[in-house]
Amino acid sequence: MGTIRPHAAVALPYNGTQDFTLNIPMNWLNAIQLRLTRFGATDGTTDPIQDSPAQARMARTYFYERLRAFPAGILESCGSAFFLLIAVQQLQAGPTAKALIAAGGNIGMLLSPWLVLLAQRGKRPSMQTGALLMGFGSLVLGSAALLPDLSLYVFATVVAMACTNAIIPLTTQVYQDNYPARKRGRLVSRSVMFRVLASSLFGWLAGRLLTVDPGLYRLIIGVAALSMATIGVFLWHIPSRIIASEGENANSPLHVFHSMRFLRTDKLLRTTLASWMFMGFANLMMVPLRVEYLANPRYGIALPPDQIALLTIIIPSLTRLLLSPFFGWLFDRLNFFAIRVALNVAFAVSILAFFTGTSMFGLVIGALIFGFAVAGGDILWSLWVTKFAPPDRVADYMSVHTFFTGIRGVLAPLFAFQLVTQVPVATMGLICAVLIGLASLILVPEIRAGATVRD
Repeated sequence: MGTIRPHAAVALPYNGTQDFTLNIPMNWLNAIQLRLTRFGATDGTTDPIQDSPAQARMARTYFYERLRAFPAGILESCGSAFFLLIAVQQLQAGPTAKALIAAGGNIGMLLSPWLVLLAQRGKRPSMQTGALLMGFGSLVLGSAALLPDLSLYVFATVVAMACTNAIIPLTTQVYQDNYPARKRGRLVSRSVMFRVLASSLFGWLAGRLLTVDPGLYRLIIGVAALSMATIGVFLWHIPSRIIASEGENANSPLHVFHSMRFLRTDKLLRTTLASWMFMGFANLMMVPLRVEYLANPRYGIALPPDQIALLTIIIPSLTRLLLSPFFGWLFDRLNFFAIRVALNVAFAVSILAFFTGTSMFGLVIGALIFGFAVAGGDILWSLWVTKFAPPDRVADYMSVHTFFTGIRGVLAPLFAFQLVTQVPVATMGLICAVLIGLASLILVPEIRAGATVRD
């Protein structure tokens, strides 16, 4: 690379085939990097611009991923609790509306293979496709902040969370391309820390605002819409490549199912996804019921918004904040399947602790163990395909993974919100714990296979 002047455009060569021109004032970039160093956002050993193209991609990706983490944390806080809380307490939504809101992100995962296809057909760097999608979601969500209507609110929140999760295969491919394998878990976990911190802080603030004045819920929606737009800006600046397509019918809408061929040829993939289907269905049944369980008077708890935020956002998020670096370290070094089974046990225990009683002690213990499980689950869910997939097929593997996540993520809340009207919530918790135990048993024979992952 040549000399980089302040305020000059930076062209980063990518795999020798493509340049990514980023019009960024260098003095602004370095100033922010200095401030991030002072606040612990980086260890100070990596400058924004490196001599090596690979190092430059890694540094620039890491830089913008940390910036993206803050608005992503706000959006995560809304998607995990506040969108549903607003529907329950301010808009008096019925079971179907609540189930759709809870399933919104998973609808995006279900559609993620088509987004990968769109990124291939668009012939543009994948992160630019993701940025445009986030901009679209921001506009739709912003309309719900302006017009307080339940139908529009449900549609807007579903679209917003679908857009947010649909880009996951694209970002996973970027992690594969731009982060070295020996550092991948650590780098991603550091970004997760900032996202979790933002989620905790916003969860506390938004919970207090809704407790003081429930009518401020439209402000919460507006902040979430602005956060989506900000995420889009940061995504646009992350170095990425055009995802290559395969086959003569690569532009056909049915070509997305071409990725499913890996289920036939990769036994380890089949086994892992089968286990994840049992565990994920059980967990995704109970996660949205946490807000319902705490907010709906029929369960005898009916906590105010700030206490609901404490139990569903702040306590789990602070636990994740403390443990994310640890699980990033584990992912880079230890057996994937052993970690996955341990986390399954933690998810099952958290469900039993949270839903089998109404004492604050049990709720707090359940929230803490849930935060522990999610801290590891975030890293493993996002990066596990990078250990098993061929390097150029990571987006395809991840699209298969997110597709099946989307299936269970759409069906599980619909099933849960209907079943909870007929079955005691504690009984549902026991059933889900059994399903998670079955998922763990499926993986036990594969623990020894963990050493056969791709370097």
